Amino acid sequence: MGLCTIMHKVLFVAVMVFSNGLSSNGIGLNDTARPKVVKIGALLNFNTTVGKVAKIAIDAAVDDVNSNNAILGETKLQVTMQDTKNSSFLGMLDALGLMDGETVAIIGPQTSATAHVVSQIANEIHIPMLSFGATDPTLSSLQYPFFVRTTQNDLFQMAAIAEIIDYYGWRDVTAIYVDDDHGRNGIAALGDKLAERRCRISHKAPISPSLSRENIGNELKTANSEESRIFVLLAYADWGLEVFSVAQDKGMTGSGYVWLVTDWLASTFDTDTSIFSEAIGGVQGAITLRMHTPDSQQKTKFVSGWSKLTRDKMVNGTELNTYGLYAYDTVWLLAYGIDAFFKQGGNISFSQDPKVTEQHRGKLQVDEVRIFNGGDLLLHSILQVNTTGVAGPIKFDSDRNLIHPAYEVMNVIGKGFKRIGYWSNYSGLSVVPPETLYTKPPNRSSLSQELDSVIWPGQTKQKPRGWVFPENGRQLRIAVPNHVIYHELVSVKGADSFSGYCIDVFTAAMKSLPYDVPYKLHAFGDGINKPKISELLQLIEDGVYDAAVGDLAITNNRTRIVDFTQPYVESGLVVVAPVQKLNSNSLAFLRPFTPMMWFSFSTLFFSHKQNTVSSLGRFVLLIWLFVVLILNSSYTASLTSILTVEQLSSPIKGIESLVTSNDRIGFQRGSFAENYLAEEYNIARSRLVALNSDEDYAKALKDGPQKGGVAAVIDERAYIELFLSTRCDFSIVGQEFSKSGWGFVSISSPFTAFPRDSPLAVDMSAAILKLSEGGELQRIHDKWLQRSACSSEGAKESINRLHLKSFWGLFLMCGVACFLALLLYLIKILWKFSNYSEDTEPSSRGTSSPGLQTFISFVSEKEADITSRSKKRRMERASNKVRGGDESPNCSFGNSNEV
Repeated sequence: MGLCTIMHKVLFVAVMVFSNGLSSNGIGLNDTARPKVVKIGALLNFNTTVGKVAKIAIDAAVDDVNSNNAILGETKLQVTMQDTKNSSFLGMLDALGLMDGETVAIIGPQTSATAHVVSQIANEIHIPMLSFGATDPTLSSLQYPFFVRTTQNDLFQMAAIAEIIDYYGWRDVTAIYVDDDHGRNGIAALGDKLAERRCRISHKAPISPSLSRENIGNELKTANSEESRIFVLLAYADWGLEVFSVAQDKGMTGSGYVWLVTDWLASTFDTDTSIFSEAIGGVQGAITLRMHTPDSQQKTKFVSGWSKLTRDKMVNGTELNTYGLYAYDTVWLLAYGIDAFFKQGGNISFSQDPKVTEQHRGKLQVDEVRIFNGGDLLLHSILQVNTTGVAGPIKFDSDRNLIHPAYEVMNVIGKGFKRIGYWSNYSGLSVVPPETLYTKPPNRSSLSQELDSVIWPGQTKQKPRGWVFPENGRQLRIAVPNHVIYHELVSVKGADSFSGYCIDVFTAAMKSLPYDVPYKLHAFGDGINKPKISELLQLIEDGVYDAAVGDLAITNNRTRIVDFTQPYVESGLVVVAPVQKLNSNSLAFLRPFTPMMWFSFSTLFFSHKQNTVSSLGRFVLLIWLFVVLILNSSYTASLTSILTVEQLSSPIKGIESLVTSNDRIGFQRGSFAENYLAEEYNIARSRLVALNSDEDYAKALKDGPQKGGVAAVIDERAYIELFLSTRCDFSIVGQEFSKSGWGFVSISSPFTAFPRDSPLAVDMSAAILKLSEGGELQRIHDKWLQRSACSSEGAKESINRLHLKSFWGLFLMCGVACFLALLLYLIKILWKFSNYSEDTEPSSRGTSSPGLQTFISFVSEKEADITSRSKKRRMERASNKVRGGDESPNCSFGNSNEV
């Protein structure tokens, strides 16, 4: 605060000193008509690459404006240029020299540091300042209302760099920057943009603007000792090339390194190609940005005439860069603004600053400080300009930035650049010019982001990993939860003795990394009580541990603290409860159908026997036979399942039935399941019972709620599968209701936990995937988690075999039916035999009753023969009776003795 106050006082004194001798009355240069000449100023650094080009471009633009009467008519622009010599103090003095009571606007300053100083003077005397080179994002319209940026804001350049970093999957970068307003504020903007993408600046290397090679060497040495190999360089031309020179000497421009450079590099090489041959070795493979200016006839005409301009100015060898295009457009923007200013009735006049009192003038020996009376109107007129220049559209948005900010992404290859894509604030990264995308809906999805291939430092096409373990790096401290149960997953036998499934997976993943990682495992917990994972993750965030290995479940809350690797065991919360086996019984064949279904099924045996004579009848019968076919198949499938698949029954059907009941629920002490059930399912914590071991699980489930136990236990599937492998009285009921996995620091599956945005977590995830694809993960699983199942193969075979007990009901029903049929048949045969005996010849009646042989012979005869014989005998008997009736009178008298 004190420094700002002193600076304001110095500026105020300087303004009043340079205003000495000015009259006390307002001066009107032309109140009714346009003046013949309008004076403007320009603050440049003549000896810089940008300053050289801008000087030529500004002169050319003034000549073009003055030769075009369609803009200012007879009024001509007169520009006075001052060389600030890259000094903020000299820039302030030069600015005060230009503010002589006649200058209405200033083009510049060229640098952000000078703009911060001079803009305060502009605010005081209301003179617009149009800068084509000051890109500092903090030069805002609120603090500096008379500062107008006519080039791209560095805020967008930092956004482009952040998106490139995110596009290649890097997370940590080292920022190297000049330690002034331009560098500090630019890097601050970069940090904000990186944070939006979960990236960060892990190390900052500010270098003094005095350009000391020793200072540069010291900062680069420190930066090289850090993990990150992604360097972002924000500098000026000469300063940045010196950084590359020192970096090359230290071996920091070879394979494995990445250099992302702001647009100064492209502008430098565009301006002076001879510099490229001198610095070619150090910048090979670097990625730099260049402000994108769309192709147009105006641009083509201006670029083609640039050689003539340099010859006329006798500055051969100075090529055009994008800052030259923006400097040229700045003059035209100012001309259009001045024209609109006059059209709105504005005039050029100055008046005394009322804040300068007699006391101030007496002490500082100045008469007055004059204010440009039309400054506000001219500023407004400039901001309302809407035209097209050689650099593209000239129009300001609500934040007073030029619309459609865009950059070209360039790769330094050989003796030149290769454009690998574009970045725009509208569509992000693309391989097509941004102006072709403005007519389409914006698409910032990750799938739409694209860049061409890059030749990285070291002449390699393989994307650098972006980080390494430094040579002086310490061993990683890896925490291992010391569990009470399930030692198949993690077992701690001593200070340096660790084993188990999770440990083997972690060790195998570390061995498959393409680099060595020094680490040491540390037990977390006393082995008596289950360690609290939330405390462990907090220790990782606090830096006490670098990572954690074990059965660590991934939850939403935990991912906000640490990063997890790719899960190598899928898991989730499940419900386990006591179950009873439902074996098939003698009436199992009745279970597939209800009584109503049995009635419908019975029609199968007679409906198709009906005689159908009409087409409609056949159609209906066809549909019904199809229905019967489905019923028959469904019955067969259902009965097969009942007879061959083991049926288990439990009053608990899943998490839903537990939520609606009031029974107590068990969970593993220290598990995230407690909070999950209470927060997600609103289960009262008084119903939740913490259990310490698998023996506690079994006892609580057997006792049940009536004896102080629990109705069910909720835990992660991986734990429950181990628990059930030797206990057949319990089973998982319902569906898994919380999907998760384990990794090295994760949720419900063997994961590993790392601090947020740790690059090692990404490489470990890739290593786990490699283990899975190669089958090593399955082999480790079989080694530790293949415990004897509660149902052996023999038991499974007994389940799949069919037993008599499942069918004795059918056999009984069939036997009863057969017995009844036989009984009825015997009764029928005896009745027929009785009738058959009565129909025999009269001569046989006197004999003894029919014997067994006769009965057997009767039974052996065909029913048709017996029926035919009986019918014949009945007919004969009937005939005999008729004849006997006709002869009876004669017989009774003539043959009585014989009778």
